[in-house]
Amino acid sequence: MSFNIFARMLRRRELPILLHHSTQSSLKTLVNTLKNVRLSGTCATQSYGFVQLRPICSHRFYSVKPAQDELDHNDQSVTVIGEDIPSPYTDIDKSQFPDYIKDFLKEQGFTKPSVIQSHSWPIALSGQNFVGIAQTGTGKTLAYLLPAVVHLKEKQARKGRGPRVLILAPTRELARQIEQVAKDFQRMFQIRCVCIYGGASRAKQAAELEAGVDIVIATPGRLNDFIVSKTTRLHRCTYVVLDEADRMLDMGFEPQIRQALEEVPYEKQILMFSATWPKEVQHLAKDYLGEFVQVNVGSTELCANHNIKQLFHFCDQKEKMEKFKSIMNSIVEESYGKILVFTNTKRFVDSLTLTLRRNGFPAAGIHGDKTQLQRDTIIHKFKGGTINILVATDVAARGLDVDGITHVINYDFPNTSEDYIHRIGRTGRQTNKGVSHTILTSDDARQAKSLISVLKEANQEIPSELREMVQDFQMTKHLDQQGKRKPKPMFYSSNNRFNKFRSSRPNRTFRFNKNLKYDDN
Repeated sequence: MSFNIFARMLRRRELPILLHHSTQSSLKTLVNTLKNVRLSGTCATQSYGFVQLRPICSHRFYSVKPAQDELDHNDQSVTVIGEDIPSPYTDIDKSQFPDYIKDFLKEQGFTKPSVIQSHSWPIALSGQNFVGIAQTGTGKTLAYLLPAVVHLKEKQARKGRGPRVLILAPTRELARQIEQVAKDFQRMFQIRCVCIYGGASRAKQAAELEAGVDIVIATPGRLNDFIVSKTTRLHRCTYVVLDEADRMLDMGFEPQIRQALEEVPYEKQILMFSATWPKEVQHLAKDYLGEFVQVNVGSTELCANHNIKQLFHFCDQKEKMEKFKSIMNSIVEESYGKILVFTNTKRFVDSLTLTLRRNGFPAAGIHGDKTQLQRDTIIHKFKGGTINILVATDVAARGLDVDGITHVINYDFPNTSEDYIHRIGRTGRQTNKGVSHTILTSDDARQAKSLISVLKEANQEIPSELREMVQDFQMTKHLDQQGKRKPKPMFYSSNNRFNKFRSSRPNRTFRFNKNLKYDDN
């Protein structure tokens, strides 16, 4: 029993840190002793009669030294929290990247990193766990893929089957987008990459996993399926990335994420990227990252991109289609690139797409009911410019990185203001400008207050109709609460045991005597 308890303690993060300061010889003696001790119960394995202890080691550092003449950490837009923080990389030639990474970036025409990239690269290369909070469209994909390639090239791995790098994404679209970027490294550095997600052939994905891979890009649900069926294992995976962590938790993937993190080795390195820093994400980081360096680019609260001009249109529910047509006509009169239109239902995506086509607009629609092949084909045409109007549900709200989107139209307002920010964030990427149009009706009054906060933070003009909408909603809510308050009955008692007798008791005040005679005189 005591050996079982001690073996469990070895799996904790704190004990290896304490043992790390002891002599190496005594540590080897302790490990060899425990390997020869036969244990029973939960610690025993099916194939062996003894517990399999994983090697206790600290993270391996890849960068020789941090850059010295880079940006200051006290930048007003960047907050860095942690210890032993290397200086950010702002010049690729002066960075500590290996030469093959520098040559690759030069061939791609990459000149200057974004803020999140410049801060995350040296931290990830140093082997530390990392949390990056930044808006969408800031180049987070390359922020973790470059260190992943260095991780694969420079660090030795155990022999066996299974990926060495795991990247989790919330949606199929984002996973496929990450795969497209990773394919460039696959051709250049002979790195095998596989993207697994629901809605595609499971047998084909299983065959690719069994053939052996280096990088697995996955959605949590499909990865959990392959882990349970023992199609793949994560015992070699020492580099884990959680992209859009807040979105994955919002979608209910926390059990699948935790199961995947339980399968990877204890000496893993985890990088977590998120647009916000809610309590759920904080708990996940606390449970699995231990000590980490956190970089906040801008505010930790979700805020709209300041490069986007936000316009609002108010009307009744029956007038929404006419309002949408007038918005489209105003956009067509101006110079525009690509237009992304959001609705809340799959059925209306098809209906609105048909309406646009009948009016001569080259439009297409995507939603969850379409097959993955259909969605990939439509997005490919949208990126290539064959169609310049895309109608979609929230499947395109995150992870859709398409150049040239100049306008975003919210035909239906989303359920939360966070989804609204992610929708309009499809335009105004990097340093480009964008315009968003949002149609609001009285049904959207409950979101008006949070929408005003978003506009204030972005230094946008707040329409008077939006303020009136907030006042009307608060008044309606107050009246509803007043209507729910019912007056107490005349003979009400807090003791319910006597209320049934009081209800059947006659009211003597209004009882008349039938034998009473009245005299006119």
